[in-house]
Amino acid sequence: MTENRARTVFLLAHTGRPAAVRSAELVVKGLLRSGLGVRVLAAEARDLPLPDEVELVKEATPQCLDGCELLIVLGGDGTLLRGAEFARASGVPMLGVNLGRVGFLAEAERDDLDKVVDRVVTKAYEVEERMTVDVVVHRNGDIVHTDWALNEAAVQKVSAERMLEIVLEIDGRPVTGFGCDGIVCATPTGSTAYAFSAGGPVVWPEVEALLMVPISAHALFAKPLVTSPDSVLAVEVLPHIPPGVLWCDGRRTVELPAGARVEVRRGAVPVRLARLHHASFTDRLVAKFALPVSGWRGAPH
Repeated sequence: MTENRARTVFLLAHTGRPAAVRSAELVVKGLLRSGLGVRVLAAEARDLPLPDEVELVKEATPQCLDGCELLIVLGGDGTLLRGAEFARASGVPMLGVNLGRVGFLAEAERDDLDKVVDRVVTKAYEVEERMTVDVVVHRNGDIVHTDWALNEAAVQKVSAERMLEIVLEIDGRPVTGFGCDGIVCATPTGSTAYAFSAGGPVVWPEVEALLMVPISAHALFAKPLVTSPDSVLAVEVLPHIPPGVLWCDGRRTVELPAGARVEVRRGAVPVRLARLHHASFTDRLVAKFALPVSGWRGAPH
């Protein structure tokens, strides 16, 4: 018990969801009962029925995870991506519990809370690194914005009645140009998010690659592209058209004036994810999308 008390877990929850409030209460009680310390943002603690032993922190900065062994996130995709911001900046592994719909970033579902607590207490989890992308926006030769993403950086149109006119470039060479609603530059992790919705391929997370997926392109050649992880992807917004907008993971946004250039490359800092089991990505894909596999007889022996 004394040894466990030296261990601390940070908890992040979508307190606007009753399911997240109930789940947080169960997780916190289970961890405290096993002798682990629990730390929570003070702003979220107001909406959670937490015991007095829980440590509260006022500022939502990477430093609030100092000394923590793990970051447990309870919520849907938006909350998990918010947790990824903490995980990347602090280097603390993130363990996601899905309370939303698909939740590919999550490692467990709401029915697995007892298992989650047990695995955390016994340190029965492994940590893997997921590729991120670094994003730089240029204008007239100057860097005007920098960002990053775990899933994708998406260049999109702002005006509903006008297409975005862009030119795509890979490794310093132009590939094609067209009018479109936008372009998604994604990681393998993000291949099952926005890129998937735009018609991109599903890429297994252990594959190291970058994706470019057009959104509603008005062109004969506007296929999804898969490049080397060391490639530099660029999207140039043509001059004399309405401005566009850059979204990173659907959470952070900046306006792209006409003539802006967005460069996307492999991120210098990965996001670390805690894994509870060794289920294959194939099984996860089938389960998440409820794919029809009835009639499968397996490989011949």
